[in-house]
Amino acid sequence: MNNPTASPSPIVQLAADDLQTPPLSLRQLTWRRFRRHKMALFGLAMLFVLVAYSYGGMLLVSEEYANHNDTKLRIKPPSNEHLFGTDTVGRDILARTIYGGQISIVIGLTAALLEVLMGVTIGALAGYYGGFLDSLMMRFTEAILNIPQIFLLIVMAKFFGGNLPNVTLMGREYSGSLLVIIAIIGLTSWPYLARIVRSQFLSIKENDFILAARATGTPTWQIIFYHILPNSIAPIVVAATLGVANAITLEAYISFLGLGVKPPTATWGNMLEGAYGYIDQGAYWLWLFPGLLILLTVLSVNFLGDGLRDALDPRSRTV
Repeated sequence: MNNPTASPSPIVQLAADDLQTPPLSLRQLTWRRFRRHKMALFGLAMLFVLVAYSYGGMLLVSEEYANHNDTKLRIKPPSNEHLFGTDTVGRDILARTIYGGQISIVIGLTAALLEVLMGVTIGALAGYYGGFLDSLMMRFTEAILNIPQIFLLIVMAKFFGGNLPNVTLMGREYSGSLLVIIAIIGLTSWPYLARIVRSQFLSIKENDFILAARATGTPTWQIIFYHILPNSIAPIVVAATLGVANAITLEAYISFLGLGVKPPTATWGNMLEGAYGYIDQGAYWLWLFPGLLILLTVLSVNFLGDGLRDALDPRSRTV
């Protein structure tokens, strides 16, 4: 017979405690979703390697060596002395890709930052306030969209690129055309993001928690920055990552046409421009290595953007 005064089994009590698992935080849930995206993890790892290559390589190779000309070594294939070969004036391509990568990455990041700042600001104001302000800003956005970005980039780079003096920053000399490229890419890429942010604000501002915040007298700026904007972060992050890849690709495109960043500043794009006339001469190393670095960077950023989109989507049920 069972003893009615016996204490409960400790094994049963432990099993009941084990069922009370703490809920996942937003950061833990985002990371769990992100790590399921294998290509996003590959993109993140590859970007880390590329950044380490571009910025860590400067500890081993000086910029003076990267810009050093030796016509006796022009167009030499890869060897033990020059792992990536030499270019048309005898400069080491490995060293050039290291310092060129720094500029290409800076162009991508700063142009994307400018795009996000303008796109989020205009889209948020238009979506939240609506009415006349919304109509005015959207007409302006559509006017910018109707201007071909490549055409404007080529014209402005041709007009301003050669007229600006070189600038010295932190002991390094940069071509003045670098600022023109960053400004034009950033100032012509924001309309797509502005329309996305506007649609998010139009939808979210009608939710009950926003109406409750208004009813309790919450200031407008707190509603925008603390309530609506965090719920719109997923498309903004995706647009920012894709903006980095788009800026690097655009810079390479116009540099290939000879209208991009001018020497002495090296980029992966203007290295391709210097290799154009030697493609049919078998000098594959002139275009292979900078082109491969551009390809890996753009693919990695796109993979990372896809993973962040899935991880940050609040409607995703994948855990």
